[in-house]
Amino acid sequence: MTLTFERDPAMDDALADALVDLWVDVTNAGGAVGFLAPVAAAQIRPAVDAYAAALAEGRTRLLLGRDEHGRPAATAFLSLDSHPLTAHWASLYTVMVHPKLQGGGRGRDLMAAAADLARDTPGIEAVRLSCRGGLGLERFYASCGYREVGRVPAAVRVAPGDDRDEVLMLLPLRRSGSREGLPETAGRPG
Repeated sequence: MTLTFERDPAMDDALADALVDLWVDVTNAGGAVGFLAPVAAAQIRPAVDAYAAALAEGRTRLLLGRDEHGRPAATAFLSLDSHPLTAHWASLYTVMVHPKLQGGGRGRDLMAAAADLARDTPGIEAVRLSCRGGLGLERFYASCGYREVGRVPAAVRVAPGDDRDEVLMLLPLRRSGSREGLPETAGRPG
């Protein structure tokens, strides 16, 4: 099954509810998407509402992946920065694929579509993201063209005595057909 990607869908109650359900399913399956399992919808809902507000204000873009039945099955939120010193960057957050659809290249498809979304967003020259160390996520993102640019040791406490690094990753985007600033493995993820 492939995912169909939609950019910036209208956020209504039904979509917000579906995003909450997706986020709960991903978190409770062990996904590192901002919460620790077990999590309930009431814990996730404020985060979805905050994204909805950012979308309405134009500060964030949503890439939504739908399954063959049209249900939300993947997301990536591209946060834009209006500060003049950093407006050429975007940050990728809440990158997730439903657990039932993982393992078939859909995460890589999501990352490629997210990079395309960033490239098509005026003024964006690079995308950054952070991920929780200790799960191999940095290897996945590296395979999608990102490179590790830093770590914050023990920044994420998942349990008493279990601190993980926050891994900072960067994907420079092509400018005017040039490969200036791109690492050797960068480009279109795939």
